[in-house]
Amino acid sequence: MRRALSVIVENQHGVLSRVVGLFSGRGYNIDSLTVAPIAGTEFSRINIITSGDEAVFEQITKQLHKLISTYKVFEDCEFVERECVLVKINIDQNLAGLDSLLKGYNGTIAHSNDEYMTICVNDTSDRVDNFLKTIKKYNPKDCARSGVVLMEN
Repeated sequence: MRRALSVIVENQHGVLSRVVGLFSGRGYNIDSLTVAPIAGTEFSRINIITSGDEAVFEQITKQLHKLISTYKVFEDCEFVERECVLVKINIDQNLAGLDSLLKGYNGTIAHSNDEYMTICVNDTSDRVDNFLKTIKKYNPKDCARSGVVLMEN
């Protein structure tokens, strides 16, 4: 079962390592991880997508609360969620329908040159997954996903 966590921690060196070590030390997988400082504070927000049953998730959140550098853990709340993906496609092909595809997935052309076009899509993880399935017909050269960014609603 997919689970989302948003953890507010002190913005100090080694904190991210301790959080990741908590997961790896117990054999839990991290499906997505993003971290950034919270503007105007001494804290950072770590967004984690993981999977596991209820007992595993409960153990993870209890361990996160025990970390000295943890200020707050958001676990069972409704989140606003977004993920960004960049996809590079060759422009020497039939690009018919690409414009409507971009409109359908909140996409834009982020960059282009003589050989390639880089597309940016910003949407929920499920919709990014669907976009990546659909964009395969344009034979993507490369793809980079940002990881999930969360904020409690």
